[in-house]
Order: sequence, then structure tokens, then C-alpha cells
Amino acid sequence: MLRRFLSGAAMLMRGFGFWGRRPGAMMLGLIPAAIVFVVILTGLVVLGVQLPAIVEWATPFADAWDEFWATSVRLAVAALTFAGAVLLAAVTFTAITLAVGDPFYERIWKAVELELGGEVPDRGAGFWSAVGDSAGLIALGAVSALGVGLVGFLPIVGAIAAPVLGTALSGWLLARELTSRAFDARGMSKADRRTVLHGRRAQLLGFGVATQLCFLVPLGAIVTMPAAVAGSTMLARQALDAAAAGQAARRAPEPRA
Repeated sequence: MLRRFLSGAAMLMRGFGFWGRRPGAMMLGLIPAAIVFVVILTGLVVLGVQLPAIVEWATPFADAWDEFWATSVRLAVAALTFAGAVLLAAVTFTAITLAVGDPFYERIWKAVELELGGEVPDRGAGFWSAVGDSAGLIALGAVSALGVGLVGFLPIVGAIAAPVLGTALSGWLLARELTSRAFDARGMSKADRRTVLHGRRAQLLGFGVATQLCFLVPLGAIVTMPAAVAGSTMLARQALDAAAAGQAARRAPEPRA
């Protein structure tokens, strides 16, 4: 399982390697990422400034408590709220960037598909398909952020479990969304996608967690986004090629005795 996880993280590194082979297409991928990043960052800054007032409004029950306990609870609520917001921001960044920058990222996806060879769809998934997937991703991100916030309130383990769970959940959601382009372009249903990715959950998680960690580096989200699109295409093609090889092996006639 660890090997699968690390191989998924290595796929992101291979995506960064695509900068050296197709710098023009990758540079274009920076444009929508930079625009959305500024918008998301502005939202987080505004939340950070208003957070003390929001937390105080949301915890009126603590007004009558001892000052130490009231401050401790409000600090915990503020930290968990902001952590959930960061998780949701990472998912929202990916969703909106992929929707807004669909023409740019389709060029990267197409270039990777052509480099890998084999059967390459003539067209990408399409703008409206990207918008629909993005809306679903944001909704799942909101539910995940709420769940992580609740876990954070667990005594003793919550402070450690919440950020770990948040990174894993956001990474999983990012990986699912980023790999969907190759499947959608081939007209594959969600059930078909699950079949192809069966046994690769650790690899998918490794790719997503590596992407999420790069997003947390200052300005890392902008530089990482084109590489994540390239790396996720490679991961999806690896899974598709392995599934096709498996089907071919099953259809091959058994040798006669």
C-alpha cells in the first residue's frame, strides 16, 4: 500500500517534468490558476480579519464562563473554522480553476495524451461538464470541511486528527476531480471509472495528498496546477492502459494442451 501511495506522489513529480517538454502549454495553465488564487486568498484574508467577531457571535454561551475557558474555547473554534476554510479553499480553488481554465487545461491534457500514445479522444470533456463536476466537488468539499471541524472537537486526538483527515480528504477529492477529464473524454460512467481505479485508491490518495501539500506552499497552487493536470492524466492513462491489458488477457483464448 505504501508503494502505491508513493507511486501516486511520483505521478505529480512526473507532471512537473512536463514543464520541460511542453513549457508553452504549461505556462498558459498558470493564467487561470493565478486569477482564482488571488480571489480565494482574498476571501481567506477577509475571513481571517473577521474571524474573531464571527466566533464571538457564534459562541454567546461562553460569555458567562471564566475568561480562561471562554478564550480557550473561542480560540479552538477559530482554529477549526479557519482549518475547515483552508480545506474548502483548496477544493474550491481546484474546482473553479478547472472550470474557468478548461480551454487551457485541455491543451495540457491533450498534449499528455498524445505523448503517451494509444487511443486519444478527439475532444475533451467540455466546458459544461467541467462546471457540473466543479459544483459537485465544491459541495463535497463543504461537507468534508464540516466533518473535519467536528473531528477537531474530539478530546486529545482532535488537534492531530483534524489536519491529517483534512489533508487526506481534500487530497482524495482533488485526485478524483483531476483524473476525471481522461475518463469523461472517453464517455465513461462513474461506475466504469470506479472499476478502472479499483485497487489504485492508495495511488490516487498519494497523488492527491502530494498535490494538496504543494498547494499549501506560498504560491505553490499556481505553479502546481498545470503539473497536477499533467500528472493526473498520466495516472488516469496508466489505470486505463492496465484495465485494457487486463481485458485483453481475459479475452485471449487459452492455449490448447
